Amino acid sequence: MGFDQARVNRIFRPETYAEGVPYGLFRELRAQAPVCWVEEPAVGEWPAGPGYWAVLRHPDVKHVLRSPEDFSSHLGATQIRDPDTPADLAFARTMMLNQDPPDHSRLRRAVAAAFTPRALHELTAAIERRAAELVAAVRPLGEADFVPVAADLPVRTLARILGVPDQDRQLLVDWSNRVIGYQDPDHARSSTADPARLTDLGRAALARRPGALTTVDGRPLNPRSRAALSDMFGYAHALAEQPPPGSMVARMLEAGLNTGEFETMFFLFAVAGNETLRNGLPGALYSLLQHPDQYRELCRRPELIGSAVEELLRFWPPVLEFRRTAARDVVLAGQRIRAGDKVVVYHASANRDEAVFPAPDRLDLARSPNDHVSFGFGPHFCVGARLARIQLTALLRRIVTELPGLELAPGPPPQRLVSNFQNGLKDLRVRWRRRGGPEAGAAGPRP
Repeated sequence: MGFDQARVNRIFRPETYAEGVPYGLFRELRAQAPVCWVEEPAVGEWPAGPGYWAVLRHPDVKHVLRSPEDFSSHLGATQIRDPDTPADLAFARTMMLNQDPPDHSRLRRAVAAAFTPRALHELTAAIERRAAELVAAVRPLGEADFVPVAADLPVRTLARILGVPDQDRQLLVDWSNRVIGYQDPDHARSSTADPARLTDLGRAALARRPGALTTVDGRPLNPRSRAALSDMFGYAHALAEQPPPGSMVARMLEAGLNTGEFETMFFLFAVAGNETLRNGLPGALYSLLQHPDQYRELCRRPELIGSAVEELLRFWPPVLEFRRTAARDVVLAGQRIRAGDKVVVYHASANRDEAVFPAPDRLDLARSPNDHVSFGFGPHFCVGARLARIQLTALLRRIVTELPGLELAPGPPPQRLVSNFQNGLKDLRVRWRRRGGPEAGAAGPRP
């Protein structure tokens, strides 16, 4: 295919994304090797894997995602890294994310009530209030790190949906950091929850947190395994003893989910539903500030907010990739794939496919149509996509209208998350012209 294998392997290596998404390499591969073999070298303590087929063009990505009969979520789960043991794989397979129809459809119906138009209408008012509070709290300061500010909105929203008391919401942050950011040394051992602020349930969960991150034979503990998340699952079961009426936990119990399904559904909402937007919100703002002409256009034309949200999702996809496993021998874009092979679709590459998006590397807030795949496609299209859009819209609208002259603060560029899965920032310092509000120096929101 004309590419050095070591160079192709860069799209697997987590440290690649600490420098930025390799859009240039994706572009070259789309043109010459749109379905290519990628090796899985060892990463730190994590052993090497068997390798996988990377799928990079927009139509091929959509084909894989809409064809569970050929490309299964269930056979090997949906992360590049294989579960360590048969027991870990069996546990992962109980998660809705890691199932194929019809089992996936059954679990999806069990939680869909949380995202009906009526339910979202009630949530929207609370989201808009919190977005206003977040911006009002930092407005008099003239400068802030917007990563913790933005993180507060999805964490509070997910806590409300699950029925997690507000005092315990920081536990959601730590669980997300450990699961999603395990490749990043700053997040892998995240422990930011203050025991003094937690409920009794929260303190009991904290006491159950695993002390060791290795197995008995010295291998790194899979951060998505039941053993690594015993504190989160202990919390979920304790909350289920007296579930808040109308909460997602109550709905899961009413739907008759078995123990594994209940635990992994709690996992899915507490971690995936939180982390995606925690990365998407700062990423959207950073993208805007790197394109000041588009930022000024949005300030002048706030009616663009709807198309702006879609374009920012395309430009900064929070999820970089997802894995499937070939259920049978297939041919994709001329490449023969054998049953059992790992197949990884790259949302980040598909969203910059020049055959679908004119001038794909240009941020165009008025872009239409905008067929991005940041929320996936097919049976696994993100059940919380509309909720994510509501939150992005609410916070961006407040930022644009209430923080005049917004720009990146002087100093080092933002630090990116070391991850080949989530497209995240660890900090984003911005500044603006202060006007009105409480006196300068007032405390900002606590993360």
